[in-house]
Amino acid sequence: MSQTAQLIDTLKRILRERKITYADVATHLSLSEANVKRMFSKRHFTLNRLEEVCALAHADLGYLMARMHEGSMIIAELTLLAEKELIDNVKLLMMAQLLINRWELADIVTTYTFDEHEVTRLLAKLDRLGIIELLPGNRVRNLVSRDFKWLHNGPVHKYFEQHVAREFFNCTFNPKSGELLVFMAGMLTRQSNSHMQNSIRRLAREFDELCKEDGKLPISETYGSGLVLALRPWELSVFTEYRRVPNSKKF
Repeated sequence: MSQTAQLIDTLKRILRERKITYADVATHLSLSEANVKRMFSKRHFTLNRLEEVCALAHADLGYLMARMHEGSMIIAELTLLAEKELIDNVKLLMMAQLLINRWELADIVTTYTFDEHEVTRLLAKLDRLGIIELLPGNRVRNLVSRDFKWLHNGPVHKYFEQHVAREFFNCTFNPKSGELLVFMAGMLTRQSNSHMQNSIRRLAREFDELCKEDGKLPISETYGSGLVLALRPWELSVFTEYRRVPNSKKF
């Protein structure tokens, strides 16, 4: 597929994400909806038209190009050995996580205590691990997809899990400070459990889409945010302790 076709397909994807229809585009461009559909199907846009549609989606050509490159990335997870190497060097893990979250290198250096030589060494290691492509002048091309996930129960997953258990919940969860904790317990069938799992996945996708949109804003306008979603067949230990007969139900 040509780069032009990839660019237009990426624009279509962004419009769908933001629930902007062909009719909306037609109104914005003062064209008929049929003409707009033809433009997209033939992937025939002038540069001015492309900029106008980007403006409707509150994006620019730089963001469109970045999203296009993301769409061609194929790295969705690392090897076990690669994750172990990250765990052995906390600054390497930090640099990887920040770059995966689409931080600009200049913002990382400004925000965290990485000196120039250290940055070069860390970037070279991340290049070798396949997380980034290191370009001249310490410029970075991110090689992981938006669907990237740490290995389930892998070294990094376990590392973050330990810190979540110890640090994340050490909080009063004041809604006025952007914090919220909801805990509920009840009895569910397998079918209802499956329904709730799908709802959790949808919410996680919404969180990711908001991260994508806010990723093009200056770092001074965004806040590091953590979202923990969990569901499991479970009973509080005090209830288990007072059961007459151990619970033998298997999910």
